[in-house]
Amino acid sequence: MIHLKQTIKDLAKKYSNEFIDIRHHLHANPELSYEEFETSAFIQKKLQAFDIPYQVMATTGVVGVIEGNNPSSRTIALRADIDALPIIEENDISYKSTKKGIMHACGHDVHTTCLLGAAKILKETAAEWNGTVKLIFQPGEERNPGGASIMIKEGVLQNPAPQAIFGLHVHPQLPIGQLSFRGGQVMASADEIYITIKGKGGHAAAPHLTVDTILIASTLIVSLQQIVSRNNNPLSPSVLSICSIQGGHTTNVIPSEVKLMGTFRALDEKWRFKAHELIKKQATELVRAMGAEIDVLIDVGYPSVYNHEELTAASRKLAEDYMGTEHVETTEVRMGAEDFGYYTQQIPGCFYRLGVMNEEKGITSGVHTPTFNIDESAIEIGIGMMAWLGANGKL
Repeated sequence: MIHLKQTIKDLAKKYSNEFIDIRHHLHANPELSYEEFETSAFIQKKLQAFDIPYQVMATTGVVGVIEGNNPSSRTIALRADIDALPIIEENDISYKSTKKGIMHACGHDVHTTCLLGAAKILKETAAEWNGTVKLIFQPGEERNPGGASIMIKEGVLQNPAPQAIFGLHVHPQLPIGQLSFRGGQVMASADEIYITIKGKGGHAAAPHLTVDTILIASTLIVSLQQIVSRNNNPLSPSVLSICSIQGGHTTNVIPSEVKLMGTFRALDEKWRFKAHELIKKQATELVRAMGAEIDVLIDVGYPSVYNHEELTAASRKLAEDYMGTEHVETTEVRMGAEDFGYYTQQIPGCFYRLGVMNEEKGITSGVHTPTFNIDESAIEIGIGMMAWLGANGKL
């Protein structure tokens, strides 16, 4: 095991520049969710070069398999997401996005690079570890219904069936050289809320002859906040945010229709669906009591991410062995969402964080921002750690 660890570290260092170049290519050529055709072709080409068999799933997803000694003794999966976001990049870098309005602003180019690097190392060291490693390059993490749900429906967790799954995510608030892990609930569910309020519009000078949809919408937005504050256990994090209000086009006309959009997030799955019913009931009754009609749609999105306690504890120990105890921290609970939660509903999973921040270099921007970037020395760490988990991770 000591020899394998050093071999993985040596190979990660040896190949780091090669995979930084791969990251540059991916970053310069981002593609939106479910449109990752060039990215998928690039991944397939790399797996072919590494002599790793693969199949295509969910149109643009790619699944490879690497067998070590005694392949049936253990099967684990390593997952990376491959899609980008509709964001205009503002970074002044040589590998800036060449696709107008599309950017790898969430680090999926890094995730894909790390999994490709781990795949190359695991293939070269296959004689030194036991079991089978399944490589999951997944599309559509950024958009409902979530590529993970589609991959699962198409059988990604079968033939062979992994006993556990690992995924990494860049963490722009975690310093370079650090990893972080947390067992239990680690990320929230995410559901989309769409509300349309309808009533008789008219002249703003005669509100008594109209149904004031703007006022009703405003009252509803304030009222909805009480659903979380008065019904949810305050020790269980939950967020309801209305993020868009659309209605009206001028100063003196009360519109006949106002649209609201927002998000609901929770760590507790039971509370999550109870809250859905409360939102629908409160919105419907309040709006109708004020004289308007209402349509409420809650688009059920990603489940919360639950890190299997035993698997995560064992994985943290592997990380401490590989990196040193001082380089492994505890991940904070986050209300952001990840469709990795679909996998953790099916099999034990561990979703961990890779530090990419470097304040001295000015690399501090958060994900989903037009200036997001990473300290690329994280590539060597990400490749090595994922290969190390691939070779040793198990429940």
